[in-house]
Amino acid sequence: MDGAGGRKRELEEEEAPASRSLKVLKSHVSDVSLWPAMSPPPPEEFDSGLNFEVPPSPMTALYRPTVDQNTKYVVVSGGVCSSLGKGVTTSSIGALLRGHGFRVTAIKMDPYLNIDAGLMSPYEHGEVFVLDDGGETDLDLGNYERMMFLSLGRDNNITTGKIYDSIIRKERRGDYLGKTVQVIPHVTGEIIEWINRTARDPVDGSTAKPQICLIELGGTVGDIESMPFIEALRQFKFSLPEHSLAWCHCSYVPEMSGQKTKPTQHSVKALLALGVQPDIIVCRSSEPLGESTKKKIANQCNIPMGRILSAHDVNNLFHVPAVLQEQHIVGLLNGILSLDELDVRSTATRAVPDNSIRTTHDWRRFAAQVDEASKAPEVVIAFVGKYNQGGSDAYQSVIAALHHSAVEMKRKLKIDWVDATDLEAGSDKAEQAKQRLEASHGIFVPGGFGDRGIEGKGIAAGIARRSKIPYLGVCLGMQVAIIQFAKEVLELKDATSEEFDKNKQSKNHVILFMPEISKETMGANMRLGARWVEFPDYKTSAISSLYGGADRVMERHRHRYEFNIAYKERFEQAGLLFTGQDENKERMDVIELPRSEHPFYIGVQYHPEYKSRPGQPSPPFYGFVAAACDPKNVGAVLEARRKAGPNNHWTPFEL
Repeated sequence: MDGAGGRKRELEEEEAPASRSLKVLKSHVSDVSLWPAMSPPPPEEFDSGLNFEVPPSPMTALYRPTVDQNTKYVVVSGGVCSSLGKGVTTSSIGALLRGHGFRVTAIKMDPYLNIDAGLMSPYEHGEVFVLDDGGETDLDLGNYERMMFLSLGRDNNITTGKIYDSIIRKERRGDYLGKTVQVIPHVTGEIIEWINRTARDPVDGSTAKPQICLIELGGTVGDIESMPFIEALRQFKFSLPEHSLAWCHCSYVPEMSGQKTKPTQHSVKALLALGVQPDIIVCRSSEPLGESTKKKIANQCNIPMGRILSAHDVNNLFHVPAVLQEQHIVGLLNGILSLDELDVRSTATRAVPDNSIRTTHDWRRFAAQVDEASKAPEVVIAFVGKYNQGGSDAYQSVIAALHHSAVEMKRKLKIDWVDATDLEAGSDKAEQAKQRLEASHGIFVPGGFGDRGIEGKGIAAGIARRSKIPYLGVCLGMQVAIIQFAKEVLELKDATSEEFDKNKQSKNHVILFMPEISKETMGANMRLGARWVEFPDYKTSAISSLYGGADRVMERHRHRYEFNIAYKERFEQAGLLFTGQDENKERMDVIELPRSEHPFYIGVQYHPEYKSRPGQPSPPFYGFVAAACDPKNVGAVLEARRKAGPNNHWTPFEL
């Protein structure tokens, strides 16, 4: 026992110093003075003092293309479902930024493989919007131009088809030097280069580079075809300085026994899975978002509650800028993008038309005018189209131009959709359709392609002429008016267009295929874009009066067929006036009947609807709606417009 006990005491004596040291250390563990000092940070010139540069990788330019460092970007994406209003959101944000004095531009990304929208069916995709440079684009570019008062170009609409076409052409030229061409980095790099190039193009009538570029990503987050665009935008953000790109995500909050946030949560998670954290969420809903709804979305989507915005239903879309402004969206973007560092020119010093809508006050005023007009007496326009089943999207710019004009006249616009085929012989709806035309205040015939419904459109033009009902025909609407006049007045019973006479049975082609247009291809193969239209009788013609007495204007065209000038003298002798023509005086762009014969009967070969703006309705549409409101007062309207003088908006674009 003594031996064992002695050995135990010896071990305890050996461990005692270590135990005492540990206790001391524990008792002073919070005493900072016992720990070594932190190493100081390196001096600012530390990196330069190394005199060592990392050699660039051959792939650096592909993964991180050189981009302009001074432009700010606002990306607008959408989740849950399509038709959420991304285009309206983009346009409204752009309108507000423009109202704060910033120079803005806009880009629409469409993930489809088509090169452009020119050959797409109006039933599936809505109207084709034509730009000054002849680009056939998505209808959202029309929203941008109308809300932001811009004049965009074809490159402002990026499609997957355009991107792949550019890449394949480069590959065939050998630009990639034998490399394997891949989605990353080549497709994403091409998208970034396209954005960077287009964002610098002036689009407001000046020569100044835009300061802020809005980018709308078409489709819905999660669609496989849009993934290269999202990846490109993700990479693009890291090619820019900090505070250069803000991501605004549009989502949907359904009302089902309360506001449900799960669709938005899943939509944002899909975006997060692709490496993108949105900065702002704009929620479409029937009613304003409740505080609890905002808190739940903020908590689940890693976004401050103040950046969850409500885009609830309003009386008309012109209220949307004010709705977003009330939630301080420009202030939020300033916090994200440091917009206050940009040089803002005073809006008061800009030479803009009197009716140009710019500030939030302007948008509130115009939205109130729209509300007032909706309570006024109706002006009924019989709309004789062939794509009526495609809904208003198939004729979006035309509807906008008619609406702008009705608001200016302080009348409520009511469109009576009459399918052109219902007017044709053999249709059991023909008699009823004709009665609807005769009961309307005005008859409008839009453009179109193909022979379906042509007979019905011609009948509509004839009814308007004989019954003295105000008539406006655009593009094909002018051509059918000419054909019908030839049949009924000139008694050329077989008069037609080459477009509708493939077997060449007629001897009187009053409408001809344009000689310079190729018959071998269809895409972008028309007379497209802004062209001069001259008014030879500008002192007396109704069309010149509508443009303020101008002797020529610049309007956008989209057609393959034209009037056969061999018949011009016969038409003029019978009373049909050709009051607009091209610069070479070979192409007839405007027809009209004398006011002594008809209160308002005008056809135009161009598409005036594309340049109509809120507060600045297209002159032909304004004259048409004014005549529909009061046919007896057309003379006074024309005189007032002539006294007001020309507007630069209808010459080379200028604000």
